[in-house]
Amino acid sequence: MELLLADWVFGYGSLIWNPEIDYRRAELATAHGYHRSFCIRSTRHRGTREDPGVVLGLDRGGSCIGLAFQLHHAQRRQAIAALYDREMQNRVYVPTLVAITLRNGAQLRALSFVANRASDAYQPLKEAELLRRLRHCHGGRGSNRDYALNTFHALCERGVHDARLARLVHQLLGEHRSHHTDSVPMAVSG
Repeated sequence: MELLLADWVFGYGSLIWNPEIDYRRAELATAHGYHRSFCIRSTRHRGTREDPGVVLGLDRGGSCIGLAFQLHHAQRRQAIAALYDREMQNRVYVPTLVAITLRNGAQLRALSFVANRASDAYQPLKEAELLRRLRHCHGGRGSNRDYALNTFHALCERGVHDARLARLVHQLLGEHRSHHTDSVPMAVSG
């Protein structure tokens, strides 16, 4: 598969808290025309074939605040190849140059991995099934619960309040109070 090269990468899920690439700087940005959604079935990283988990995809419609990574120009091919190895093994995403706006108002295009609606792994779920998977599924990179919590906390630490994600996390933690739940802030906007 040919790499889609860019100087910026936009992360909306695990890339925020576990980028696994070298970059010059990272800052908050808003992607336009897409929203963060638990819509990708995971049979490797956060689930198994027998009990699939679910991970985030950048899906059509709305907007999404995430983290924009400016790559070192000389090493961008290597960084993007590493991201393709991580994100494109099952072609559940479509590498796309998405329009983003940085906090200073600068508008640019960044490589992001958009949910592939043509993939069998594209699977918007009813909330009850989504919460079941988030609570119980595990894969090669750990639990689905940790994936959701890590994403939520990484956004909160940067002052980002994603109302949909916050509602899911509060429901997820509602049954299992831990020392982390008392400090989980309520979201005010998406």
